Amino acid sequence: MAAETAAAPPTMKAWLWTNATGGLEKNLYRSDSATRPGQTLSRDQVLVQVISMSLNPADYKVPEMGLVLKLAVSTPASPGLDFCGRVVAMGPAAATAVNGLKPGQLVFGCLNPPLQFGALAEYVVCPLSLLVPLPEGVDPDHAATIGIAGQTAYQVIRPRVSEGDRVFINGGSGGCGIYAIQIAKILGCHVTVTCSTRNIDLCKALGADEVIDYTATDVVQTLEAKGPVFSLVIDMIGTPDNLYKECHHFLLPGKPFVQVGIATVGSAVDRLLRPRLLGGGQRPYQLVLFRNQQDQLRQLGEWIQQGKIKVVLDSTFEFDDAVKAYEKLRTQRARGKIVVHVTPKP
Repeated sequence: MAAETAAAPPTMKAWLWTNATGGLEKNLYRSDSATRPGQTLSRDQVLVQVISMSLNPADYKVPEMGLVLKLAVSTPASPGLDFCGRVVAMGPAAATAVNGLKPGQLVFGCLNPPLQFGALAEYVVCPLSLLVPLPEGVDPDHAATIGIAGQTAYQVIRPRVSEGDRVFINGGSGGCGIYAIQIAKILGCHVTVTCSTRNIDLCKALGADEVIDYTATDVVQTLEAKGPVFSLVIDMIGTPDNLYKECHHFLLPGKPFVQVGIATVGSAVDRLLRPRLLGGGQRPYQLVLFRNQQDQLRQLGEWIQQGKIKVVLDSTFEFDDAVKAYEKLRTQRARGKIVVHVTPKP
């Protein structure tokens, strides 16, 4: 039997889209009577009232995929994957789980795409297995940034490094880059990053051992001068175009070049498929395959609570200004994460 959800109204406020042609932010519209998800909850589902949510490029890139996405996602739909909120109701298995959650408890998590009911709405439904209790003392705004950016950085770095390794991160001041710098330092690595002039002090404050200002120097030439010293290269941007092709000059033999952000799909395909004999890269090229993991969410939340990771917020917006938040995200100039307040903090 489904859990009782009478504590929540059948409708909610939400930002919705039915068509993303020309840009998601140009098609978002607010509804104060959107149908609430989780009218009935299956066994392991939890209904959460969203307090804060954070933005990711996937929020607009996925809706803008067009017809292919239309076949997978019903509309109207709301964007957003990362959130922090309070438990409202639970399915039978979630309600009786050992060390489970309780109504009113603060939690954070990340939704799996593609989905119709995203986090830019008053309520979301999430499996119990992807929710983590908010650690004491952690701001809901900070917890709401962990999902995609934090887990992506963790999954790229944790299985690929050992203490003492040298790591190069191309793009250190974005949402994922900021997490990557700090996770690499927690794991005992020497970290080199690129960023613009205005973000040098930020990257150094987060622990970067060396910062390359891409606005003032040729990144590839600077790296080549070091020789093959890096055990891991993480590309958060996708430029400069020759970064992968020339990476054997600074990346150790057999060590991976990991692509997180891309300039265009074509550039990633070229890097992935072009043979070495035809000018392709000479080191293993790996694309990130994101996996939502509760244990990683928990670990990242604990590191924030312990002060080992500092969350950097570029800006916060109120719910009415969500379109402005996505316009800011689209500029690709955000320094840290962008957060939208959905309902009042406790």
